[in-house]
Amino acid sequence: MTSPDETTAVEAEQTEESKKLSLEVKVESPSSCQRHVTVTVSHEDVDRYFDKAFDEMAPTAAVPGFRPGHAPRKLVEKRFRKEVANQVKGSLLMDSMAQASDEQNFSAISEPDFKFDAVELPEEGPLTFEFDIEVRPEFDLPKWKGLELNKPVKTFEKADIDKHLAKVLDRFSEIAPVDAPAEMDDFLTLNIVSKLDGKEIARTEEVSVRLRDTLSFQDANWEDFGKTVLGVKAGDKKTGKATVSEEAANEELKGKELDLEIEVLEVKRLELPEMNAEFLQKIGSFESEGDLRDFVKADMERQFEYHQQQQLRGAITEQLIKDADWDLPPALLRRQAGRELERAILDLRSYGFDDDAIRGYENTLRQNSLQSTEKALKEHFILERIAEDETIEDAPADYEREIMQIAAQSKQSPRSVRARLEKQGLMDTLRNQIIERKVIELITGEAKFTEVPAEADAQASVSPIEFAITGQPVEGEIPEAQEESKEEA
Repeated sequence: MTSPDETTAVEAEQTEESKKLSLEVKVESPSSCQRHVTVTVSHEDVDRYFDKAFDEMAPTAAVPGFRPGHAPRKLVEKRFRKEVANQVKGSLLMDSMAQASDEQNFSAISEPDFKFDAVELPEEGPLTFEFDIEVRPEFDLPKWKGLELNKPVKTFEKADIDKHLAKVLDRFSEIAPVDAPAEMDDFLTLNIVSKLDGKEIARTEEVSVRLRDTLSFQDANWEDFGKTVLGVKAGDKKTGKATVSEEAANEELKGKELDLEIEVLEVKRLELPEMNAEFLQKIGSFESEGDLRDFVKADMERQFEYHQQQQLRGAITEQLIKDADWDLPPALLRRQAGRELERAILDLRSYGFDDDAIRGYENTLRQNSLQSTEKALKEHFILERIAEDETIEDAPADYEREIMQIAAQSKQSPRSVRARLEKQGLMDTLRNQIIERKVIELITGEAKFTEVPAEADAQASVSPIEFAITGQPVEGEIPEAQEESKEEA
């Protein structure tokens, strides 16, 4: 049981710790999302933090000639001032930055940027330091209730199901070399070289490419790839051209047209499995081809739901951000681009898209990273404000549902999916995805819809590969999940 004297001492200590610092704060706004903050801490507060540090040290301080804890206070302070200075500086900086941010009502979107070692505690007078911080811009919330939206709808006919069934069967088909001219959807093993003015820029060897209309690189597209390459055989060589994205990482090659050279090493073709009872049982315990077609149709409907939601979300975003003319720093956009890519990939996985489709979207996003990230970031700021106003929050059940859905689609255990997300630092990304989805559901619940026929999906005519023709290495690929999936299986 705590004595009255001990209780009074504890309360006094708590009061001392919670006592506000006497701060003078000056804020400059270089842009909508940037703040440069200069903080001045009174010398009285500096002394107070030193006193607290010495109070904690004095009972055990070892000073030659004195028993531990019995040295005079002045001697302890003189002997250990340098030792506690870093501790005091760290506590002062952390507490004063937190208080300054709270008092200025910052909605920070990154950690403060400042140099700890450059800050020195003064012997006399106040402590002054500066830091930069990225914040959510200030804005009036746009009208989000009663938006008028077009809702794409689609009825899946037999031809649609046949086409999607062929894609499903691809996963269970054997791929065998053929001594015949390449046909659309064949697999080609290629050496690819990019050049500028005859000088080699980048090279990849023995890469597997699906023969489709467009070959998608991480920083460019070979638009007439299918037309150029159709009919090739092993040993053939072909040339083409591709224009580097204006948002490529390689500054010198942005917007330039590079020459592409390919050497065909091998042509392979799918050998579709026989649709018999044994095969139907093997791939999913289907009793009949009709059951398999029903499964395929359900898979198509789930993926169409994703496209439908993306188109609705895109329309919502366009209306919400039309007056959002904030100046977003390029450095902020570059950092956020990776997070936007992570969010998109998580979303695609939860709807059951395969790695080929995800990689195609990934390449498209990389080629337009700054523009798409700027739009996504503005959308995020607005959705975040709506979530705060409407008290929309995440809950443990939301994470369980998302993880279960990803696990089911990727044939992994929920435990394995959660471990991977935590290892890759994607739980915050998942949280943002949960909150944003809830807000979008709220907005669509208040919207007025006009049903329109869905546009045809052009993604099937694109073959994406993990290669940048500028030679700039790209991080954040998706094969890790693929490998884990194999291990899980």
